[in-house]
Amino acid sequence: MNLKSSFGLAALLGLSAATATAGVSQADPAALARAIVQKHLLVDTHVDVPYRLEEQWEDVTGATRKGDFDYPRAQTGGLNVPFMSIYTPAESEQAGTSFQTANTLIDSVEALVGRAPEKFALAKTSSAAAEAAQSGLIALAMGMENGSPLEGKLENIAFFKRRGISYITLTHSLSNHISDSSYDEERQWQGLSPFGKEVVVEMNRQGIMIDISHVSDEAFWQVLELSNVPLIASHSSARHFTPGFERNMSDEMIRAMAAKGGVVQINFGSSFLTQEAREWYDRRDAARTAFLEANGFDEEGEESERFSDDYRDQHVFPYATLSDVVTHFQHVIDLAGIDHVGIGSDFDGVGDSLPVGMKDVADYPNLVEALLKLEFTVEDIAKIMGGNLMRVWRAAEVYSRESSGESAVARAH
Repeated sequence: MNLKSSFGLAALLGLSAATATAGVSQADPAALARAIVQKHLLVDTHVDVPYRLEEQWEDVTGATRKGDFDYPRAQTGGLNVPFMSIYTPAESEQAGTSFQTANTLIDSVEALVGRAPEKFALAKTSSAAAEAAQSGLIALAMGMENGSPLEGKLENIAFFKRRGISYITLTHSLSNHISDSSYDEERQWQGLSPFGKEVVVEMNRQGIMIDISHVSDEAFWQVLELSNVPLIASHSSARHFTPGFERNMSDEMIRAMAAKGGVVQINFGSSFLTQEAREWYDRRDAARTAFLEANGFDEEGEESERFSDDYRDQHVFPYATLSDVVTHFQHVIDLAGIDHVGIGSDFDGVGDSLPVGMKDVADYPNLVEALLKLEFTVEDIAKIMGGNLMRVWRAAEVYSRESSGESAVARAH
């Protein structure tokens, strides 16, 4: 029997150490870790399955040859609530295709549930996610990576909420009509656009979590000031270990976001974890740019991809380790406390750059085992696994209900 199906949400997030480890030897941390992931709610806020399958379809209801996620591996890893990333490329805003792309990917998640309702359930709310876990199903929640599909229309926030979107990452690798991007050298808005500021308010009103991964530092501080609900960084790590990498969060940002109840969901990509991996990518990118310019090749062409493959064959990639992953968790905890960190792996989104020991969704027990060896309690591990994120998700929903109630009262008078 799946013990997760035996408990309500509160129990899933707060089993006692004795209950969670009953019958498991304390001297065997690997076995204890496997027991913990099977008995506590495990949430990962960033899994790029939909776009992966859009590019090359595989049946993830069974075992797949490629990728980081499929149903059997998710079961092995104890994963209950993977947020399916509804990702629209930055270029889709200029092409005018982002709204179409987002809806196509949402349709694909619904189709996945329809093909295997005995394995998956669609989770549009925190309570639906908890109920699915109680029933032994994997709850497919959805987060929109890149706010471009809003297409300048506030009403599209409510539209995507109805479709099941529970968080929106305001931008991606290029600045868009909502926010400047941490990756984009051109900062047309100096943070949020005027429309972006309206988006923050409306997302609060609709009960959609605001994801500040990918935004510029200026945009982060503006969102933090405007939002009445805790924020999430759905797939970011600590900038302390990757100096100058704005895509990760600075110590000051981590503290400030935590002070308002937010959660940093640690990204597992090696370039998010170590400076060595970041510098490898910088060297590759510089070499590739020089090659393309010297030969008059297009940056998006086959020659660019071929050069990247050849470079990797000739230059050993410095994979991060499980220890590096844990170091980021520990750093956020040291800065902000145990209530403000969680898992945002970016599985299926960072290519062949995942750390040794954290290669796919079957490997969550390795993370838990490492935390146990550092003498984290089961209760604290349960917060990291999903309790912290569920708290923020519920807070967004509660604020939406309360603000809607206030609006109704105001209209009545």
